[in-house]
Amino acid sequence: MNAFISSLNLWLSKFVHYQDRAQQTLGHIIAWGLLSLVVIAASVVILRYGFNSGSIALQEVVIYNHAIVFMLGMAYTLQQNKHVRVDVFYTNFSPKRKAWIDLLGGLFLALPTLAFILWSSWNYVLLSWKIKEASAEAGGLDYVYLLKTVIWVMAILLIFQVLSMIARSYLTLVNGDTNDESVQDHVEGKV
Repeated sequence: MNAFISSLNLWLSKFVHYQDRAQQTLGHIIAWGLLSLVVIAASVVILRYGFNSGSIALQEVVIYNHAIVFMLGMAYTLQQNKHVRVDVFYTNFSPKRKAWIDLLGGLFLALPTLAFILWSSWNYVLLSWKIKEASAEAGGLDYVYLLKTVIWVMAILLIFQVLSMIARSYLTLVNGDTNDESVQDHVEGKV
């Protein structure tokens, strides 16, 4: 039984390590989308007010870019612990108490909410794919179905990050691991 627990802890440590690394990489890539959002939005404004010209498709690109950056950036934000939360009490809690809150919050709040998002958006996204939904605006983009698919991608990325948060909380409770170095030590087999 002790070998099983040790093996489980090693596997969870590796999962946390690789999930966090993947999320950081994706987060840094997605962050560049903010630059493109600013450039495209500025272009729309310059075209409209500087040259008295406009493009519905370009305006929709701003909306698509905004949605993609924020939906795909949610898991990175969670991984960095930068989500808005009520920290009045949490900040002063011990690492073990924080781990309990993260573990229970992940299991009973975050995962059910994300499962509901996947379930409730299933027909919404599938119907959009079925009809290859396009913009209702003349001259708009033909890829609304792709944008709606980002809802699923967002939920799946968040599920993996919440699982990582739960695993990290479990490791903190069981081993007292509270920092990234201890997780890295498990991954490298130093513990």
